[in-house]
Formats: sequence, structure tokens, C-alpha cells
Amino acid sequence: MEPTTFGALLREARLRAMLTMEALADACGLSTRAVSNLERGRSVPRQSTLAELMDALGLNEDERRALTRAARGQAPDAASVPRQLPPDLRVFRGREEVLARALRLTEEIGSRPEHVLITAVGGMGGVGKTALAVHWAHQVADRFPDGQLYVDLRGFDPDEAAAAEPQEVLSGFLRALGVPSDALPASLTARAALFREQAAQRRLVVLLDNARDSEQVRPLLPGAAGCLTVVTSRERLTGLAALNGAHTVDLDVWTRDEAVAGLEARIGADRTAAAPADAGQLVELCGRLPLAVAVVGAGLAAEPALPLRAVVTELAQAASPLDALTADDPRADVRAVLSWSYRALAPSAARLFRHLAVLPGPAFSAEAAASAVGEPVPETRRLLRTLTTASLLARGAEGGYVLHDLVRAHALDLWQHAGDDRFAAQERLLEYLHHNARAANSAIGRTHQGNEQLDLPGPGVARVLLQDREQGAVWFEQEESTVLAALRAAEDPRLLRIRMQLARVCTHYFQARGQWADERAVQRLALDTALLLDDAGSVCACAGALAYALAATGDHDEADAVITLAETHLDRAPVLERSHTQHLISLVREQQGRYAEAVEHARAALNTDRELADPHYIGRGLNTLAWCLTLAGRHREAVAACQEALPLLQSAGYRSMEAATWDTYGYALHRLGEPQEAAVHFETSARMLGEVFNRYQQAAVLGHLAEARMDTGERDAARAAWLTAAGLLDLLGNPEADAMRVRADAVSVPAAGDATDAADVSRGPRTGS
Repeated sequence: MEPTTFGALLREARLRAMLTMEALADACGLSTRAVSNLERGRSVPRQSTLAELMDALGLNEDERRALTRAARGQAPDAASVPRQLPPDLRVFRGREEVLARALRLTEEIGSRPEHVLITAVGGMGGVGKTALAVHWAHQVADRFPDGQLYVDLRGFDPDEAAAAEPQEVLSGFLRALGVPSDALPASLTARAALFREQAAQRRLVVLLDNARDSEQVRPLLPGAAGCLTVVTSRERLTGLAALNGAHTVDLDVWTRDEAVAGLEARIGADRTAAAPADAGQLVELCGRLPLAVAVVGAGLAAEPALPLRAVVTELAQAASPLDALTADDPRADVRAVLSWSYRALAPSAARLFRHLAVLPGPAFSAEAAASAVGEPVPETRRLLRTLTTASLLARGAEGGYVLHDLVRAHALDLWQHAGDDRFAAQERLLEYLHHNARAANSAIGRTHQGNEQLDLPGPGVARVLLQDREQGAVWFEQEESTVLAALRAAEDPRLLRIRMQLARVCTHYFQARGQWADERAVQRLALDTALLLDDAGSVCACAGALAYALAATGDHDEADAVITLAETHLDRAPVLERSHTQHLISLVREQQGRYAEAVEHARAALNTDRELADPHYIGRGLNTLAWCLTLAGRHREAVAACQEALPLLQSAGYRSMEAATWDTYGYALHRLGEPQEAAVHFETSARMLGEVFNRYQQAAVLGHLAEARMDTGERDAARAAWLTAAGLLDLLGNPEADAMRVRADAVSVPAAGDATDAADVSRGPRTGS
């Protein structure tokens, strides 16, 4: 019979190691009598002494475990090796990158035996945290022969009292490790200490699932080198990371391919392969949320003959996508799962969460959120951190906040039930965008405010301090998606005027980036609103901007129709809008090659500008007239108009229009046979356009510079200018970059007439307020 008592096991191990009592005593720093007493069962070793004995004897893992159990008076059978992990899901798919990282972390235990490894897996409800943790634990279970402990801590159970108490969890863990019930200490502190002692000589996987917070988890940590502890929670357990050295793994929704693979695992590859487009649309309607895909997959699996298209239609037509993602088990009901996270929020955070439903874009800034909820930005940032910690929000790559589609639907449901004031929230959001867009245009230099001071925004509306051009440009880039989405979403009749005003203010941004599709959509919306409001001035301004965007993309017939509409309202328009519209009409005619008409409209606009007696508008009018004149072949008149315009624009500080005028000046000089002087003006214009972040027009001016350099014989400089222009257009995602590269490549292959005989490059926008 094999020995089972500690003394017998110790003696057998000593003899197997061919050590005398004296030699073992010397190796452990004990007396020979102490070793003798241990082998004869007259004493039991302290924890530190036991470790030294096992090290000196060179025991393997099984021998160490048996000796440790015997020292505690436990039988060396397999019954006390816990196997508590839930089953690994047969349908688990994806997460290759996250799993690879998790497995690398596991390797640290083997490479650094003194290392305590705790990993916190975070993410929103339904994203698959438990599935990942269980799959990971099963993958590495053979490396932890002393067993696996698992507990659902129920941290986000709808019944708050149902959350597992650490003291009770420890009771279960200790009993699973072989500690008799009557030997369990009464206090939490004592139980936690005994658990750490029991784990000290074991290699365990401990999976703490669905934790409420770090405090619930901390007493349950084995704290032993050689153990793997995995914690899942909807909260970001930053305290566990900071104080206990936990690694953090944040899960997002599946990629499209992962989601389709997850659906396929539930309904069969034949079914998804037969309707791949429907399968892709289905998982997108589920927001690629693993729980939502699982719910839909379960329904489809129960009805093998049901076409995927039918479920796509049901989801697409549901009043809320959450209505079609319900299940009998609350744990598999997407709305129920999200509600558990919401109920755990403090009232102020819950109110902000509901107001996020007003923010229609894919991502949003803290300032936009603060305006929607009507709270100061610092307080809103704090609450956003709370929502991020609760995994109801994520941070985007650009630093904004991202709200998952299904979470947004849940916020909208809550909003409707709570009776929050949707109109007030939308109005604050639109006012935030309008006020700060005006400020950004002014800071960049795309418009001229003169001595006018921007009105302060209303109560609860965030004001961003934009102190230089770069800050203004960054604001526009940050809020572009919110602007576009807010313009489309604001359908309340009471919001029409501010929506129209926002569209008008943002025209400078879209033109400066050559985003003609966006500009057309925005100005069409603004024009419809102006017509509905019977605002003649806005009808003219919006129609002019829309016509210019249409002409810039070659839709000349539609541009003509829009101009006809504008002209029917000109007589009723205020003088400033009348001038601005004539200015835009002249630029449309220029784009159409109707130069004589362009000159006529430009001169009419300038005459009105002179009546206004504002150097800003007179300078703009002179530049527009000069541009139309030089295209009509009247270059010397164009030069004279530029020379009159420049000091006016410089005195007004209208940088964007001054840059356009230097380009016009250079263009006229180049046609007069003075390419060297023209190149100097083009360089000035390109530099200034870069300063005001008008990349689209800057690329066009660099094209003009390249042509001038070709005529001065500076072929390398010309090629460099065209390539720089192509790079700028690439940054904007503009296909005109290819034409610039073709011209650059042509420099190295001289042909009859050379590159300057080619048609003019895009001249870009010359509009202004």
C-alpha cells in the first residue's frame, strides 16, 4: 500500500532522493531531530519549512501536491481537485487576437514562476466576456493540475441583493479545496487568508465571472504565484489594475467576419453560404453583438426552413431592434442584459446615458454630450468616464466616445419612458454646433467677423475656446460626423431655422475639403428648409451654394435650375444675401465656361458690395470679378482688380479670400507671360491656404504653380509641386489626386507642347461669406 501520511511520504521522498536525515536537515536549515520528528509524525511543518523540504527533495508537481495535502491532513485523492469550469461553448468563434494575447499572458506563469497573474476582461453586456474567459481557461487547464474554481458573482443581476458575497464564495472555494466545513473561519478576513494559504502550493485557474467592482473581487484573489486568475466585469476594474497589478483586456463587438462565423456555428455553414448577403446584413442589424447574434441564431436554428431574409426584414422593420432580440431567459435577452448595467448607474450618470440618444452620429465629443444633457463639460467628462467604466460607452481611435447601435436603441427606449425633454436637448446640441462652427471659421480665417463679437451660447451649451487656426480646424474635424448626423436628425419644426443656419455656416468646411457630396446634401437640406420658412435671403444663399457644389461636380443642368430658383427670390433678399448670391452665380457660370455671363454677375455683386462700404465684401467682390475677367482673357483688368482687392482684404484680416486673390493675381500674370512673378504669388497663396486649412484649394494653386515652373524651365520644381498637390488630395480622399500624379509623371516624358498644354486643373472653391 502506498504511504498516505505526511511522515511516510516525506521518508519515501528522502530515500528516493538518496539523502540522509542529516543531509536533508542541512539543506533545509533544520536539526536532524526536527526531520526525524516530521518523519515519525510527531510534528507538522510550517508553510515555509514545507516549501524548503520540497525544494531540497526535488519533487515534481504531483509529489509536491500530495505532500502538501498530507501536511494539511487531507487525503491524497482526486475528489478535492475541483473542476468547476462551465463547459466550453461548441459555437465559440473569433477573438483570435485577444486569445493570442491571453495565451501569451499565461506563458508568463511558466517563464516567471514568482509572477502572480490576474487578468480583468471588460466590455459591455452581451459582448462575450464569459465565453472568452471560459474558452481561455479550458485552453490552458492542463497547465494547472490542481483544478479550476469558478463563480458567477452576479454583479449586475437585476436584484441587487443577489450579488454574491465574497464570504460565501470563499466558503465554497475552501470546501472545494478539501477544507472541512467545521474548519471554516467565521470572518471574511480569516477566510481570505486561509484561501490564500490553501492556494499557495497549488496551481489553480480561478475564474471570477460577472464582478460588480474591484472590492467584490479582491478578497477572492489567490495571490499565489503559479495561479491564473481571470475576472470578467462590465466595469473597467481600474482599481484591480492599479493596486493588484491586473492586466486588462477590453472586448469590443465582433468584426463582421467573426459575427458571420458565429451565426454559421449556430445555424450551419450551408445556410449562411446559401444567402451570404442576408447573413452579413443580419449580423449588422444585430450590431455584431455576440449575444444578439446568439439570440437570432437560436431562433433560426429552431426553424430550419425559415429564410434569413425574413429575419432581416423583421429586424429592419422593428420599432426598436431590441424588440426582435428578446428571449425567455433574461440572461439571453439583449434589452434585459443592458438594463442591468443601466440600473447600476447613479441618477446623474443614468440621465446622461439617456441623453446620449440625442447624439445621432457614430461618435461624439464630451462637449457635444455636455450640450445635449445641459451640464458643465467637466462634470460631463466625469460621468462619461463612469459610463465608459460601466462598458456602456467606448473610446474611439480619435479620442471621441462611441455608442454601440443597440446600446443607443436602449438609451432611446429609456429616454422615451423617462419623459426627458428631447426638443431642449436637440436645440442645445444644434446651438453648440452652430456657435462653435462660427467661432472655428473665424479662428481659421475662412470668414471675416469684423468687430462683431459672437453671441454667447444659451444656458447649458458648451463653448469651446478656439484660440488659433489649428484649434479651429481640429474642432471641425472632431465634430464633422455629429454635424452631418444632427442636420439629418433634427426634424422638429421648431428646429428648422437653427438647422438651416448650421448648414450655411458649415459650407466653408466642406468646400475647403472638396467634400462636394456632403456639401450638396447639406445645402439641399438647408434650401428646402429656407423655402419652407419663406426666408428669401436664405433661399438665395443656400441655392447659390448648392448650385456651386453642383457645378463643381459637373451637374450643370441641375445647377442652372437651382440658379433660376435663386433669381426668383433675389428682389426680396436683404442686400448682403443679394450680393453673396450674385457672387456665387458668377462662380457657377465660370465653372460652366460661360465667362461673359460670369463677369456680368461678378460686376453686379461688386456694385452691391460697394454700397455696403465694407472692405471685406468689396475685396471679395474684386477678387471674384478679377478671376472671371482673367478667364475671359481680360488679364490686365484682372491684375488691376487684384491690386485694389489685396490691401482691402489685408486690412479686414480675411485670410482665405486674400489667399484666393494672390492665386488670381498669379494666374493673370502667368497669362500675360510673366511666369516667374506669377510663381511667387502662387507660393504666397499656397502657403496662406495651408495656414487656413483649405487643402483642396491649396492643391489647385500648387497645380498653377507647377505650370508656372514648367514655363520657367524648373521641371523638378514643377514635378514636386504636382506631387505635393496629389498628396494633399490623397489626404482628403479626393480622386483628383490621380490627375496631379499623371502631370507629375509627364514631366519626365517630354511631349509636344509639354504639360502646360493640358486642360486647367480644378480651380477649387472661391466662395466666401
